[in-house]
Amino acid sequence: MEYVEHPAPQDLRRHLQCLWVLRDDAPGDEVQVVYPDGRCELLAELGVPLRFHGADGAIRADQAFCFAAQQRGPIRLQATGAVHCIGLRLMPACSGLIAGARLPGLRDHAPDLHALDPAFARAFEQAARASATTDSPEPLWGLLRPRCAAFAPDALIERAAATLDAAEGDLRIADLATRLGIGVRTLQTRFLAAVGMTPKEYARVRRLQALLATLDTEDAGIADAAARHGYSDQAHATHDLLRWTGSTPARLVRALRGDRNGDDTLRLAAAFVRGHSDR
Repeated sequence: MEYVEHPAPQDLRRHLQCLWVLRDDAPGDEVQVVYPDGRCELLAELGVPLRFHGADGAIRADQAFCFAAQQRGPIRLQATGAVHCIGLRLMPACSGLIAGARLPGLRDHAPDLHALDPAFARAFEQAARASATTDSPEPLWGLLRPRCAAFAPDALIERAAATLDAAEGDLRIADLATRLGIGVRTLQTRFLAAVGMTPKEYARVRRLQALLATLDTEDAGIADAAARHGYSDQAHATHDLLRWTGSTPARLVRALRGDRNGDDTLRLAAAFVRGHSDR
């Protein structure tokens, strides 16, 4: 498996975080997992579409070109053939770049891009295929430039998301509202409209990502790592990890630190946590 991220060029960094590419010509059939990170994405599956295993037990084929809205639980995926995915990860306050006012209602869904915006979907498909052919992100950067130029993010929500990112999610929403000089209800309404999840949900996701990074890069025990990231105790951290990742802390630690090709390996999850794959 090869996973690599390309940072957005300077003129697009207000709207886009990165473009990523995932390739695996001979994937296994095990179910892999991606964890929520508070970012919406545009996805192009140029290989065999992955199977999505829903929390309700249903299994369906992913749409080849879709908009992945905010997710509030683990995303379980299974390959059935060669994988070649390209994703454009949006900045939090720019989550409405494609979905607009429909964004909050799309939580936990990844609708077909052709159903949201047919004209843009056709252009996105062409640019994604051109990017794959040339092995360059430039066709997709070029496609997004006029779209981003016409989209004005909510500057206050940009500040709110950046503040929660800097605090790694360890900040009370009432304190965040005070820092921004607005009421909690106003913050909640505007944040949900711009980001696609509530500020409390977003804070929990960012704290989860910080905890995962610590578990991956350091030899800290789960209790110490949880305390460092603002969890009241190990039980609280375990509850959050089970909700957001579907895994126990012990399995996460084995998957991140242990045998990369063992039975407990979560290769896709580890690659997204690190921003690259181990090869």
